[in-house]
Amino acid sequence: MKKILIINGHQKYGSAEGYLNHTMMDKMVNLLSERNNIKTTIIQEGYTIEEEQQKFLWADIVIYQTPIYWFSVPGLLKTYMDEVFAYGLFFKGADQYGKGGLLTEKKYMFSTTWNAPEKAFNDPTQFFEGNSLEDVLSHLHRVHKFLGMKPLKSFSCYDVVKNPNVEKFVTELDIHLNEVLSV
Repeated sequence: MKKILIINGHQKYGSAEGYLNHTMMDKMVNLLSERNNIKTTIIQEGYTIEEEQQKFLWADIVIYQTPIYWFSVPGLLKTYMDEVFAYGLFFKGADQYGKGGLLTEKKYMFSTTWNAPEKAFNDPTQFFEGNSLEDVLSHLHRVHKFLGMKPLKSFSCYDVVKNPNVEKFVTELDIHLNEVLSV
């Protein structure tokens, strides 16, 4: 039985109320709680730094459910990382930069929602110039590599404003979680 922390990184932004991110998080909790121990955090509702640090130390796997705003996570999620990822607890100094991560037995996964269409990725003629989802999320992967964590394959919902096919997104998430986590 795995210990999984699921973090909803949504931040209200304009008309983005967070329905899709809440729906995806609820789906994860429902699916994964059958065979795993689950803890959750909804950043928009507030958190206690020490409690979040303990959740990370407890978890085997951390899953972030987050929208992507301006090619990164919302400001509240970035602030969460700044406050929770503490020196001496999550990482320490090392002879080689980036090799002092203390969370080496832990894995993480990004589940993201994008307004960008899927065709914007993996094609050199499109906006991301041939970069994959993982490439575009590389700055976030480096944060977790710095902590010593290992990545699981990311999941994404695309074109969520113009084509909000929530039923399709939930079905694809179910398949992804079954493949990646063997739930």
